[in-house]
Amino acid sequence: MNHAAPALLTPVSLAAACKAAGDPLRMNILKLLGQGAFGVLELSQIFGIKQSGMSHHLKVMAQAGIVSAQREGNSIFYRRPFVAGQDSFSQWLRETFRVLDRLPLDADVMQGVTRVLGERGQACADFFARHADDFREQQDLIASHEQYGQALETLLATLNPASTDAALEIGPGEGAFLKPLSQRFTQVTAVDISPDMLSKAGAFCAQEQLSNVRLIAGDTAALLKEGKGNYDFAVANMVLHHVPSPKTIFAEVASLLKPGGSFLVTDLIHHDQEWARTACGDLWLGFEPADLSQWAQDAGLSEGESQYSGLRNGFQIQFRLFHRS
Repeated sequence: MNHAAPALLTPVSLAAACKAAGDPLRMNILKLLGQGAFGVLELSQIFGIKQSGMSHHLKVMAQAGIVSAQREGNSIFYRRPFVAGQDSFSQWLRETFRVLDRLPLDADVMQGVTRVLGERGQACADFFARHADDFREQQDLIASHEQYGQALETLLATLNPASTDAALEIGPGEGAFLKPLSQRFTQVTAVDISPDMLSKAGAFCAQEQLSNVRLIAGDTAALLKEGKGNYDFAVANMVLHHVPSPKTIFAEVASLLKPGGSFLVTDLIHHDQEWARTACGDLWLGFEPADLSQWAQDAGLSEGESQYSGLRNGFQIQFRLFHRS
């Protein structure tokens, strides 16, 4: 379903691309897709047009190579294409996106985005509310912490941060990784949108007597209200595939990190096992490594060590480290 962008910019291909983008609605769609991937129905709701009309606009843009389609199980999501090349079309497209990103989205469009992302987040919160008591069983369907926890701790041990004052874990689950964090950093903050899971993490901290861990109900956007540059280290451990807008996490974490701070991401590599949506509450079926690299680059983070591990059930995990300069 993906449409490849032209490798060489010609008058014909440039005219096609300009025609595909040369419409106020399509420009707004392109700008919005800079924030992440959206489905046809979601885009129809955000922009207030019929699904058939939105599908037509997306088809025209995809054929011109200015958007790409990615399959998430039985669903198709649209996004901006990765633009890593130095060919003439890539340079033109990269500059076009750069200009679009400086333009504001209409207030009604932003309200629509907030509504759609809110629905995604609520679906995730509802799932964990229903399955808080059998979280471990749900987790074991794909990957339990025991299967990759040692690799996480090994990566943590390789870090040599300039400061060990403060660490942040996004979505701590039952809290297993909070213990090694609390042993390494003076103060640890754990943030989660699920009160039920946060309660489980709190019980774990009490059991392990982790007195330097504070638990906050909310997300990284809420932490930004406390200020920027507060953390030496942040980790999102098997969390991004539950997040309404994964790319946003990179931007917000980059703001939360101190200069020289590090961001460790552990998540699934993109797969096609649709059952993970209903059985495990996944919003996304993993991510291509290039996804994380691009989001980190866009957020101003540089790429560090990467490791990959296969699981017996066919899933693959990626361990990715990023740094703020």
